[in-house]
Amino acid sequence: MAETDFGFQRVPEAEKARRVGEVFDRVAARYDLMNDLMSAGLHRVWKAFAASVARVRSGERVLEVASGSGDLARAFAARGAQVWMSDVNRNMLARGRDRLLDAGRVLPAVQCDAERLPFATASFDCVSVAFGLRNMTRKEAALGEMARVLRPGGRLVVLEFSKVRPALEKPYELYSFHVLPWLGERVAGDAAAYRYLAESIRMHPDQETLRAMIEAAGLEQVEYFNLAAGVAAVHRGFKLG
Repeated sequence: MAETDFGFQRVPEAEKARRVGEVFDRVAARYDLMNDLMSAGLHRVWKAFAASVARVRSGERVLEVASGSGDLARAFAARGAQVWMSDVNRNMLARGRDRLLDAGRVLPAVQCDAERLPFATASFDCVSVAFGLRNMTRKEAALGEMARVLRPGGRLVVLEFSKVRPALEKPYELYSFHVLPWLGERVAGDAAAYRYLAESIRMHPDQETLRAMIEAAGLEQVEYFNLAAGVAAVHRGFKLG
């Protein structure tokens, strides 16, 4: 049976989605608060940058994969786009949908697996995923699906944690494996979930590897932008054919 990573553990591929789902079920209620605390609010700046890089225009069709709380969906909708939210986790999708409703926006929300998107080929002008790709079991399959549903001329935008600069590796390790679980225990009552977060970041492909994976999915002119010395990065690629 094929195996994949779940943090630093090796688990059967069929197990990862279930385990990741359990993590997000446990942290959904405090997800936004923890994001603010963990990044000192920087995640909002990173998402705003990703939204600007996407170059979404009024009337375009946009799919946000692993939409979570819907921050990017809200930014795209504010630009006049027709936005679909999607997430494999029902609790996170409901949280994002409710936050958008509270903001006065009604967007379609579809619970689905990113590796098997239930959308027609060439149906979106832009596909985005923010801090969700590293949790997917078969990243190559998910990227292939995102490329499939893009129209010619469309673009994929991936915001994800990445490889920090060498000079910051030691303090970043200390923060990731000591401060994050401590915050998770005090604020969300779940140190293990945030220990998984730190481990999943280390197991995620670095900037150049992810660029190659996006190119292998069929996208071109792939580039990336480092944020906070590589703590996070935005990758963008275009479907030209």
